[in-house]
Amino acid sequence: MLTDPERRTVVECQRGLWHLPEHRWFSRELPVVKKAALFENTLASIAILTMALLPIVEMVTRQFSLPGIPGSIMWTRLLVLWVAFLGAVIAAHRGELLSLATKDLIKGRGKRLVDIFTGGLSFSVCAVLFWSSWKYVMLEREGGSLFALDIPVWIVQLIMPVGFGLIAVRILARVPGGWKARLASTMFLLVPLLLTWPFDLRGSGLLIPLLFGVMLATALGVPIFIGLAASAAVLLWDSYEPVMAIPMEAYNLSVKGHLPAIPLFTLAGFILAEGGTPKRLVALFRALFGWIPGGVAVVAILVCAFFTSFTGGSGVTILAMGGLLFPMLIHEKYSDRFTSGLLTSAGSLGLLLPPSLAVILYSVVAEIEIRRLFVSGFVPAMIELLLVAVYVFLFSRRSAVTRVPFQPRRVFRAMHGAIWELAVPALVLGSFLGGLATLVETAAITVLYAFLLEFVIRKNLTLRSDLLRVVGNAATLVGGVLLILGVAMGLTNFLIIAEIPDQTVEWVQTFVQSPLFFLLLLNLFLLAVGCLMDIYSAITVVVPLIVPVALAFGIDPFHLGIIFLINLELGYLTPPVGMNLFLAAYRFKRPLAEVYRAALPFFGIRCMAVLLVTYLPPITTYLPKVLGLDE
Repeated sequence: MLTDPERRTVVECQRGLWHLPEHRWFSRELPVVKKAALFENTLASIAILTMALLPIVEMVTRQFSLPGIPGSIMWTRLLVLWVAFLGAVIAAHRGELLSLATKDLIKGRGKRLVDIFTGGLSFSVCAVLFWSSWKYVMLEREGGSLFALDIPVWIVQLIMPVGFGLIAVRILARVPGGWKARLASTMFLLVPLLLTWPFDLRGSGLLIPLLFGVMLATALGVPIFIGLAASAAVLLWDSYEPVMAIPMEAYNLSVKGHLPAIPLFTLAGFILAEGGTPKRLVALFRALFGWIPGGVAVVAILVCAFFTSFTGGSGVTILAMGGLLFPMLIHEKYSDRFTSGLLTSAGSLGLLLPPSLAVILYSVVAEIEIRRLFVSGFVPAMIELLLVAVYVFLFSRRSAVTRVPFQPRRVFRAMHGAIWELAVPALVLGSFLGGLATLVETAAITVLYAFLLEFVIRKNLTLRSDLLRVVGNAATLVGGVLLILGVAMGLTNFLIIAEIPDQTVEWVQTFVQSPLFFLLLLNLFLLAVGCLMDIYSAITVVVPLIVPVALAFGIDPFHLGIIFLINLELGYLTPPVGMNLFLAAYRFKRPLAEVYRAALPFFGIRCMAVLLVTYLPPITTYLPKVLGLDE
């Protein structure tokens, strides 16, 4: 179970130490603000629960040859758009929009100027997004497109301008320093106005200064989606392309076939975590493997991998599991240094395992078959786990760590306590990889299973006091991530319009002829990307650039996908700016230099796994061939 402080910090740690600080003004909310927040939270919860219900109804009606709900598949996809924006609005209300925490390092008068600068830029960019999305919705209204039950498309799309408008208001309200500071922040709205009226300043040489200002604001702590949206808007504006492309691409992303699985699996993970699943799994694995040298540490690895595969964020794993696993390992006489290094590394070990959100998103962006991509990543994931486990075993044999005696009675008791949780991987693998259900249907089944388990069978959670909170927290995390993805697609749209991928292919082929050398450069490049970008925006922005280059060198697209993801996993651990290092220092209250030293052995082990996967393609291609998925 997460404590209240951990719940508040879950979103800020999705890709590192992300947050916007709390301010006194916002802590004294007006009753109308509280009611609005409750309404938004309720609406987001209804949207994501409806997303889970529609595929279940569709499966049941199909099984009994009954007429289903008209347009249920499309409605499920469109609800992603509502969950994304409602969740983002809630995140803005809570001050949990994903951003770098560097602004907190600035003190004194400079801090007030930074607050005004970042708040003003964020407000003006949201205003631009509000106006461009409103124009896009009105354009759709003129087109007269209809969904099932003759509901106009533009009605559903209204959530985009409404969402951007509410986010703008919430961001402005959180600017500290009173009404004068907030009034000063609104003056930044003059920048986009002056750029387009009364003079047309496109092509006037302002592109570089504007992009520099955006990068500076991002480094100082504006929300990540603001930095991406501002970059896309400036580039589109300077190229005489409509900024309307940003909301248009956000909408197009929302109707991608597999995208609803991301919020649904995230919700299932939140329900299981809040219901105490990690504790029961720890008890079971400890009873099974605690007698082996390093067995308790291997337990920590397995639990972290399980949790990360559902939440999709190693930061969430370190934050949520750290309070449970760190004391357990210390109690078994593992050193502080080894424990912090192990958990820092283990936080990203599950990103290749089903139902990893990163794998789902990569398949959506790269447009490759998701079932085969999951199968391609299974052996690399096992290699990573095995290498880390072997190191733990060798370390434990040399250390005086405690072992837990193997007792059949304890194993039986722990297995009885976790019997329902053990069915979750089988449910996911059997339903989706077994071809019994689509990915979205599998995600909906998992949500239903988690709900029945924790609310009905175990009754660890109650409908009255926990449902709205748990679902709202999941929606907030999903909203923050999906909003980044949506605006990042606008930046990707510009890259495609400007033919950047084609130019990249030509440039790389000019200097590199060997596929092996290209893979080495790709590893180094992705390592840097993993340090500096969160995995979701990295997938959305970088994948369209590297896929054409890799195909030109004859790299298998599924092999490339696993190389990409396993490198980003490693980027979490790469000094000096790997975000898991900062997060571990924060969670375990250790100096950053100490965390660097603790994580170094595990970084070396993970490097070995990356090299093996990169230069031995059969590791990723053999299993799909055996299962007949390469046809």
